[in-house]
Amino acid sequence: TRSLLGVFEEDATAISNYMNQLYQAMHRIYDAQNELSAATHLTSKLLKEYEKQRFPLGGDDEVMSSTLQQFSKVIDELSSCHAVLSTQLADAMMFPITQFKERDLKEILTLKEVFQIASNDHDAAINRYSRLSKKRENDKVKYEVTEDVYTSRKKQHQTMMHYFCALNTLQYKKKIALLEPLLGYMQAQISFFKMGSENLNEQLEEFLANIGTSVQNVRREMDSDIETMQQTIEDLEVASDPLYVPDPDPTKFPVNRNLTRKAGYLNARNKTGLVSSTWDRQFYFTQGGNLMSQARGDVAGGLAMDIDNCSVMAVDCEDRRYCFQITSFDGKKSSILQAESKKDHEEWICTINNISKQIYLSENPEETAARVNQSALEAVTPSPSFQQRHESLRPAAGQSRPPTARTSSSGSLGSESTNLAALSLDSLVAPDTPIQFDIISPVCEDQPGQAKAFGQGGRRTNPFGESGGIIKSETEDSILHQLFIVRFLGSMEVKSDDHPDVVYETMRQILAARAIHNIFRMTESHLLVTCDCLKLIDPQTQVTRLTFPLPCVVLYATHQENKRLFGFVLRTSSGRSESNLSSVCYIFESNNEGEKICDSVGLAKQIALHAELDRRASEKQKEIERVKEKQQKELNKQKQIEKDLEEQSRLIAASSRPNQASSEGQFVVLSSSQSEESDLGEGGKKRESEA
Repeated sequence: TRSLLGVFEEDATAISNYMNQLYQAMHRIYDAQNELSAATHLTSKLLKEYEKQRFPLGGDDEVMSSTLQQFSKVIDELSSCHAVLSTQLADAMMFPITQFKERDLKEILTLKEVFQIASNDHDAAINRYSRLSKKRENDKVKYEVTEDVYTSRKKQHQTMMHYFCALNTLQYKKKIALLEPLLGYMQAQISFFKMGSENLNEQLEEFLANIGTSVQNVRREMDSDIETMQQTIEDLEVASDPLYVPDPDPTKFPVNRNLTRKAGYLNARNKTGLVSSTWDRQFYFTQGGNLMSQARGDVAGGLAMDIDNCSVMAVDCEDRRYCFQITSFDGKKSSILQAESKKDHEEWICTINNISKQIYLSENPEETAARVNQSALEAVTPSPSFQQRHESLRPAAGQSRPPTARTSSSGSLGSESTNLAALSLDSLVAPDTPIQFDIISPVCEDQPGQAKAFGQGGRRTNPFGESGGIIKSETEDSILHQLFIVRFLGSMEVKSDDHPDVVYETMRQILAARAIHNIFRMTESHLLVTCDCLKLIDPQTQVTRLTFPLPCVVLYATHQENKRLFGFVLRTSSGRSESNLSSVCYIFESNNEGEKICDSVGLAKQIALHAELDRRASEKQKEIERVKEKQQKELNKQKQIEKDLEEQSRLIAASSRPNQASSEGQFVVLSSSQSEESDLGEGGKKRESEA
């Protein structure tokens, strides 16, 4: 609309410039008798150049061009014989063109200035309304600001309609202002020459009569068009009164969730520093899978963001209402925008969601979007086909159920189709299980069993890499460290934790509940995968929101079609009883990294398993070494006891020989032969004793 308005304003400027030149030419005829001939010739020349003028809205007016060409010929013939006709020329020639110049053209300029002031006042009122606090609402301030928006918007709309009406009327007035002075001039010439002259014949009079009739017809057409436009303005003023309110009543203007195209003004957040930012109001519109923006004064819009496969969610930003964030499919680009009303806020989010699913590529996008939304509404009840599929695969009575293996990251059933037969829809998730859409940290909510399972969930990590004591021992000892950007969708308690269908069913119910209750807000976090646990970390404050011990993660899987969705089941003890176990399924959305996250969790569990096996083997080896060492000590102790006993027996034997010699008091003298025999005898006895 503003681009079309620029074309009309350019045309009005061209008309003003041309009429000023024509006015100066006719004024020369009126003022200077001596220059009358030259001024008439200049007028004829300007009339000839009309067809060369670049009027944006009058390029195909051949009738006007031919008429002016005929006038230019007659005026050129009369330029040599004109006399002073000051009185007649003042009444018949100068008055109409002066009135057009002083009244009509100035009216256009005045309305243009008034429209610009009203537009600026409306922008200022909208900016004040956009800055209304969401937390500290003041009814008086809100009423004043809303009333200001209503008044400024109404003033802008009314001024705009009158301005447009004047611009449309200017096309008729331009023709009248061109033809009436010329007609008056020619009639003055005819009356001055009385019976006419050789140049003013009957054919020219007939031509002038036809021109007079044409002028009257144009005037009647203009009056009819003005009356129609005035009636249209009155009807629009009555019909548009509810639209002046910035936040209309949702009961009168319901939200359309099936849109695949939308356009309107949004406030875009631009960061100017670490903590400072500015908000710019621009016109945004969707074009295919792209979000376009167009600043005021631009001829066309430019690409703002590719919204194919993007994610959009409502956010809280700088205490402003109706804000939402768009994140590209690769997570490298994001933009925060603010809508004007709650209706626009929800419609923008739904439209971008529909475009992200590439619904706009179908033949009937709105019908396809309606079917998708309707299927989401019906998704809270079990699907008959899903129920029949499980019942058809249910095993016969007495058949034993095989053990279920842990699912892989691909999320496919594969060889586990036999295990699927033993599942039913009621055995996966209870029908009335509550869903939790927000992350509740154990630091804020002291829930039984959760704090015990998660441990110290609110511990703050060190953002500057300094030695952090306990935190360093927890993070640096782990072999695996992988960080992913995730958004929490919801969690709910499940009845089974041994098959990936549990995760798929939980995803279906959580997404359906979000669609039904219009919950678009998602908490973005960093998921840290280590060999010990999974941690959800706040990306801004680096505070650990939740900690999931890796041994408690018993099942994990990605969505079969949308690989951005993944979930895992956490088995924890509820209450004080260790035997009373409960399973909770957590569902997240990532940036096309669902399979990578599941692979990372699987790798962490394998590393933890090997580490546990190595630890047990090491403990067993240490136990064997301790047993051997204990046996060696016992053997050494036994040998020491035997040595001590032998030493004591030798001492006793050595101490008993001198006592016997002294008691008898006699010595026996032996010969050498007897001595040798005695030695031989003792040696034989000793050998016998040793043997």
